[in-house]
Amino acid sequence: MEFWNIETEKQFFKEALKNFASPEQLFYNLTDGYYAYVPKGKSAEGQTLQSRNTLIGQYTEKWSKDFFQPIAKKLGLYAVNSVVCSELGLSTRSDADLAFCTTNETQQRAKNIKLLFEIKMSIVNNYRYNSGQVNYIGDYKTHKGNPSILRSDSVLKAIGKSVNIRVSGKESTKIPILILGNSPITKSYKKKVDFLKQAGIIQGFISLYPNPTDEFIKKTKKSGFQTFDDYDELSKFITDLIKSDMNFFSSMLSKKKLGQIITISAKERDDIAKAERFLTLINE
Repeated sequence: MEFWNIETEKQFFKEALKNFASPEQLFYNLTDGYYAYVPKGKSAEGQTLQSRNTLIGQYTEKWSKDFFQPIAKKLGLYAVNSVVCSELGLSTRSDADLAFCTTNETQQRAKNIKLLFEIKMSIVNNYRYNSGQVNYIGDYKTHKGNPSILRSDSVLKAIGKSVNIRVSGKESTKIPILILGNSPITKSYKKKVDFLKQAGIIQGFISLYPNPTDEFIKKTKKSGFQTFDDYDELSKFITDLIKSDMNFFSSMLSKKKLGQIITISAKERDDIAKAERFLTLINE
């Protein structure tokens, strides 16, 4: 499978222009031409481009489904867009962008969902549209936009939705959550994403764009964020995540109470039984 790249972005513009969108819906119409983003050193001329957001959102959700389908199939699962599950607080207005499920349906029971993806992908590079042609003119460092998970609001929305799923009930404790991006993260989020992974709220932020620019954060210290460039490596990461039989638990207890729980759990016959007893007691 081919990772996100310049040709992927050009294909989005070509398909959108051919089938359903005008140049004004996809580009900033500046004095000297149409641009995907306002280049550094130029003025936006009072424009704020919002019309592209829904279109690129639909495109990246379908692209991600196609990209991950072989991995899902290998695991005997289905890659499904727009998954709704009341047990996890996923409604038609706030569904899961993509999920690996045991059935190929948008309406799902929590027990059938094996992995959830929140997709925060967008156009990363800058392009100029002229005479029916879409031409690459520079990477994300050459324009004024903050694409994908370089945007603080995108990261915060992803975190908020993940927390909402985690606090929806016991059905959410076994389902891994990944945030999909096609850009690096900013330095200010390096420690935050590692903490979120260590806390078990999110199992990682990952980028599917191997080379968005020359120098960028490819991976954080605790792998809360990582950039993939090998499909087999990504497949192994996903497979291990699903087969690990992880459990999310979160609590705030006194040391005395925590010590009592550990003492009781330690009396069980093996490691699995000890873990099950610990999880039961800490959630009582």
